[in-house]
Amino acid sequence: MLRSGDLNEIKNSQNTAQNGARIHRRLQKQRSKDSNYESEVYLKSIVNMNDTEYLISGRADGITLTDAQAVIEEIKTSDQPYDELSDNTLELYWGQVKVYGNLILKEHPEFEHVTLQLTYFRVSTEEITTDEKVFQRDELDKFFQDLIDEYEYWLVLRAKLRKTRNESIQKLAFPFPAFRTGQHELAAAVYKTIYLQKRLFVEAPTGTGKTISTLFPAIKAMGEEKVQRLFYLTAKQSTRHVAEETLELMADKGLKLKSITLTAKDKIRFPEEQDVLPEENPYMIGYYDRLKPALSDLLTNEDAITRAVIEKYAQKHMVDPFEFSLDASLFCDVIICDYNYLFDPLVYLQRFFIEKDTDNFFLIDEVHNLVSRSRDMYSAEVNDKAINSLLKSAKAIKNKSSEEFQKQLKKIRRVFNQMKKVIQEEDREEKITDDAPDKLLNVLGKFDDFMGEWMQEQKPSDFLDKAKDFFFSCLTFVKIGALYDDSYKTRIVLEDKHVIVKQLCLDPSHFIDQSLDLGLGAVLFSATLSPMEYYQSVLGGIDNSLAYQLPSPFPANNQDILITQYVQTTYKQRPYNEENIVTSLVTMIKAKTGNYLFFFPSYSYLQQVKVAFERDNPDVKTIAQTGAMDNAARKDFLEQFQENPAETLVAFCVLGGIFSEGIDLRGDRLIGVAIVSVGLPGLSAENNLIRDYYDKENGHGFEYAYQMPGMNNVLQAAGRLIRSSHDAGIILLLDQRFSSSRYTKLFPQHWQHYRRINSMEQLTGAVNNFWKDHQHED
Repeated sequence: MLRSGDLNEIKNSQNTAQNGARIHRRLQKQRSKDSNYESEVYLKSIVNMNDTEYLISGRADGITLTDAQAVIEEIKTSDQPYDELSDNTLELYWGQVKVYGNLILKEHPEFEHVTLQLTYFRVSTEEITTDEKVFQRDELDKFFQDLIDEYEYWLVLRAKLRKTRNESIQKLAFPFPAFRTGQHELAAAVYKTIYLQKRLFVEAPTGTGKTISTLFPAIKAMGEEKVQRLFYLTAKQSTRHVAEETLELMADKGLKLKSITLTAKDKIRFPEEQDVLPEENPYMIGYYDRLKPALSDLLTNEDAITRAVIEKYAQKHMVDPFEFSLDASLFCDVIICDYNYLFDPLVYLQRFFIEKDTDNFFLIDEVHNLVSRSRDMYSAEVNDKAINSLLKSAKAIKNKSSEEFQKQLKKIRRVFNQMKKVIQEEDREEKITDDAPDKLLNVLGKFDDFMGEWMQEQKPSDFLDKAKDFFFSCLTFVKIGALYDDSYKTRIVLEDKHVIVKQLCLDPSHFIDQSLDLGLGAVLFSATLSPMEYYQSVLGGIDNSLAYQLPSPFPANNQDILITQYVQTTYKQRPYNEENIVTSLVTMIKAKTGNYLFFFPSYSYLQQVKVAFERDNPDVKTIAQTGAMDNAARKDFLEQFQENPAETLVAFCVLGGIFSEGIDLRGDRLIGVAIVSVGLPGLSAENNLIRDYYDKENGHGFEYAYQMPGMNNVLQAAGRLIRSSHDAGIILLLDQRFSSSRYTKLFPQHWQHYRRINSMEQLTGAVNNFWKDHQHED
């Protein structure tokens, strides 16, 4: 309510909540020598807004109360010098203590004034600045009432929006003539999960319509005031668009609610904001002065707040689009966003997720992606590669500031060199330890403190940009270091004379559990969550969640799953099986002209088989995925898959890549998928650490580190084939390991009719017979 003036991007700070609390306790202990001083004083008052009573309360850091006067102290901690704090920041600081002043005067009618003291502790230097102001009762009464009046405006607006929302939801019917197979059951399970405040894992195969089947019942529960806000979290832009389209479909049927899609800061900023300092950015200068009318305009005229809508109103009102979207989200009923806004410890939405709020409920789509994403979120690495070049650049700048910068960098280099020496003396290239890299974390933490002030003094330059890049990697490393526990390992690697230090989170399940516990409950769903116990374990739900697996809604005989017993794809056997693989692929495509996807575990293996295939089949049209395909290249690739093709097209792709999930080739745009190998991730030191960790935890190390991630890639790739009830085609699994019980037990329910193929002749007959039985599809 009190924000005004410019939008100043929050400077990265080492001042954590824990550190701030420690400083508060230290100062409060010093004050306690005065017998009239009391710390953490709870103050409250009941006010009526929009015909509803609200409790206004808070804890003053300290109050000194005598017969003659009351003194209220508010303690603030940060890295910036006090005299460099913005007017807006100071207004917020004083605003908080002025509210406390009004509350204490309400409790003590004998006083006509109160002394308010702001104590500012600068963390990096431990410098303390104290400022005092005396306020009269009538001043604070007016201040408090103005604040309440302003807040009431937004309360009334929100109440009107929710009333309109709930009335529309109560009238809302399912937006299709009938439920598909499994949809009604899934919708009922989601509603029950919200009602019981639980966590539910759901495997909903392709065709279930999982987006409408989760959003519709969750919105119906919202209309009954069981929740107030839904977060629809997903890993991909394409699935965010599906959520938007689903909400639009319900809006066409009468739904009235506010939804917003959050777009990453680097993608939504206007061109004129790029490489511009905040104090020179026209969309940040005076941001808060224009925010309230911008929000009022947006919320009065728009329901579906997509990226384009945010950009339209941000341009109109000259406000930064990213920050505007975050401020607008506070008034929205459905927030569509990436996983990191809830789970990432560095960028989560603090306005929603500082503490538990049972008004919030989470719908987490394509949740199989969260396994690897969460490990990345809670891991960090730093290296010494940039240090020497930064020192060289700094040495050319002849001033005291540059000398201090060099001094700090040399301290970091010294710690890296000590690590390097230990590894070299042991004649190794890497070292794994259970312990956090405390010496490195300590020196990097001090460097981060130094850089906070140093960067503000520098003029824009390439050197400053490079110094900032190194600073941000150090800052991330230190923040992740604060989370280090028994689920972590430290890996120190020597590579081309440089030292790389990684803090690896092997098991982020407890962090995910903590994040999910910030809401009323959650539904975590995907087309592929087999085996369910594995996903519940690695995603923090083994002890506190329910599981539900739906059957495929499509006819089982529309898809033939063939496992070649005569093909081996282990690394040593690949050269000897190349001919069998190529012949099997040719057998598959010769039975019917059409479009086919062939998947491989790596680009090198893809290229090896592709060369052999093209040598023997020069007349067959082929295309291949490459390692660096942008959106245009991806679009061109998919446009090759035409309906009713006159010639066969074969596309060579990589398991786990951009074409193994998130693409929708319906009808005869795709009639066959071949998967070469069981998709195991490559052997690596880090995957081995995951294996060893889970061997100790539950005895399933190989499965958790290699087999399950590989099988998920296989299931996702195979899932490209049958996208509707009219689709038909063949899945060819080219690896004898697929037929072992170790793998067949992982097959989803709709794969249980798989067949083992023992020879090329049997494969020819199976493929020909399948298409003979489906001639009516031609």
